[in-house]
Formats: sequence, structure tokens, C-alpha cells
Amino acid sequence: MQQLPEPLRELTEQLSKLPGVGPKSALRIAMTFLKWSEPQTRRLGLSIHDLRDKLFLCKNCAALSDTNPCAICSDEHRNSELLCIVAEWDSMLALEQGAFYRGLYLVLGGLLAPLENVHPDNLELELLKKRLASTETPIKEVILALGATLEAEHTASYLRNLIQKMFPHIKVTRLAQGIPLGSEVRFMDQETLRQSLNYRQEL
Repeated sequence: MQQLPEPLRELTEQLSKLPGVGPKSALRIAMTFLKWSEPQTRRLGLSIHDLRDKLFLCKNCAALSDTNPCAICSDEHRNSELLCIVAEWDSMLALEQGAFYRGLYLVLGGLLAPLENVHPDNLELELLKKRLASTETPIKEVILALGATLEAEHTASYLRNLIQKMFPHIKVTRLAQGIPLGSEVRFMDQETLRQSLNYRQEL
């Protein structure tokens, strides 16, 4: 890479930090940008800048949004008695694409993984407690949609114990166990998601 012109080398190095993009792929992408018109490259640069400048976490559910609260939390037609907890925002998107769940969400921001230094303090647990304690829109059921990995199981167990201890009146359920072991919600097909949600099990 040393023989590349500095701007091209810098862009290639930055692109290679993306998941699944190695040095060769990064160079191909950078070379493609060179073939674009100036307005195209400027729009791309502005879009990347806007990701940091115009997106933030919803104050109610911690989902990425350009409004606060987000469109889902602001939708008066959704069932405010149901709260579905997901690990990441893309898991919420997977559930939304199926249009079979009409409750609200809370995005944890990850799963408990002590070996990777992800502990309860790193997750949106204070926001969860605040939501569950709210008397303005009381939650009657919490659905744990965290997947079937070891980290998801550990997190689900932790959340169940927390909710049952602090909010014993709230029902805690999880997606049905038809989910293959080791799978993540964001990668599941719509029919599997729909079935696992419809036949969710109480914890």
C-alpha cells in the first residue's frame, strides 16, 4: 500500500476497517469512487457525516432515529402494554419488516458477555427500569427477543430475574424455542420470527 498516493491509501485503510472488507476489497471500492462524478462522491461523504450528525438514540427505546422520540414510540396506534426487548437495532428492524408485532421496543445495546467486557452497566438497563416503572403507560408484558446464543440465554436469565424481582406484576415471555440454537434474531426469516413471537413462552 506504500506505493499508493496518500489520499487513496488513507481511504483504503479506512475502508478496510469495515466488517468483511479486506485490503483488496477496500482498494477496489476506493477505485470505484474515483470513477464517480464529484457530486456523487460529495453526497456519499455527506451521508456518512450525517450518520453521526443527524442520528441519535431515542429517549424512550434507545433505537437509532432522526426524531426524538422515534416514529415507533410516537405511534399512538401501537400497543403500549407490550415491550419487546432486543439486543440491537437491526433485530428491531427484522421484527418490524414482518409487520406482525405492534407493541413497543427497547434496544439493550448488546448482550451480556463478561469475557468481552460487556457487563450490565454497559446495557440500557436504567432506561428499561424507567420504562417499566412508568405509570403513564404501564407495561403488562415484556417479550425477550434476544436470540438463542449463549450470551442471549445469559442476558435473558439476568433480565427475567431483574424484572421478576423489581416488577413482579409484569409478565415476562420469550420467543418460542423453535429458534435454532446459536441463531440471532436479525438473521431469522420472517415466518420463523412470526411463529416464535405468536407462540412465545412465559418465563
